[in-house]
Amino acid sequence: MLLPLLVGMTALIFVPALIGLPLAFTNYNSLDPPKFNGLQNFQDLWNDQVFHLAVRNTLGFIGVAVPLRLLGALAIAMLLHRAMRGIGAMRAAVVLPTVVPDIAWALAWLWIFNPLYGPLNVTLRAVGIEGPAWMLDQNGARFAIILMLSWQFGEGFVVCLAALSDIPTAVLDQARIDGAGPWTQFRTITLPLVTPYLLVLAMRDVLFSLHANFVPAKILGQEGGPDYATTYLPMWIYTNGFGYLRLGYAAAMTWVTFLFTVVIVAATFLLVFRRRMDGWTA
Repeated sequence: MLLPLLVGMTALIFVPALIGLPLAFTNYNSLDPPKFNGLQNFQDLWNDQVFHLAVRNTLGFIGVAVPLRLLGALAIAMLLHRAMRGIGAMRAAVVLPTVVPDIAWALAWLWIFNPLYGPLNVTLRAVGIEGPAWMLDQNGARFAIILMLSWQFGEGFVVCLAALSDIPTAVLDQARIDGAGPWTQFRTITLPLVTPYLLVLAMRDVLFSLHANFVPAKILGQEGGPDYATTYLPMWIYTNGFGYLRLGYAAAMTWVTFLFTVVIVAATFLLVFRRRMDGWTA
């Protein structure tokens, strides 16, 4: 069953990545034959202020979007994990945004944030507040992209729902009998038992956040603007590779981003391993 996935990943990810590695040491521009330039691309990266800004933007995005996605997934899962009338439709509504194509999702949010007729500013004006031109303001543009991607927590919702379903009801019933309130039950029982799932989801969401901001940054942020406020690593790689035709430089940036990703994943694995050794509920 995993064979089609492995074939697809090999053809679409691993092979292009290996092909791109030699290009990282050239000045390839797609017009002239590539010429070896050693570590020049990596030296240019070190001095590229926009690249440094893209790294900071990406880290800031991860630092805000990932906790919001985890909190949203866990909170909605706790609301919808018990049987009730219409529960299937409500759960489907939570998962639905995840399966909507990114471009369609970004265009919908572009309409929502329209300063003249977008629903958000229309609602604000109805209560006497003049909404800003969201995508022309640095903080507004960052907020818009984070908000857009924070709603796509369908996979995390499903995982949290499964984690909550695995908690023995007898344990919660005994806690209620002993006088534990909802907050005490959550803090001492629910949260420790779902922590392993949340750590795995955190690693997954970090990886997701490293590339998922490309489409909204291109459509909502108008190519990473305003003033590079939404220039994340994928956007800057794309701009250099296909906008400036600096494909060798873009390849070097891609591999630096890959190593950056490996460091984050390794750190998360170490955290998970350490938590496992100490005991998940410790």
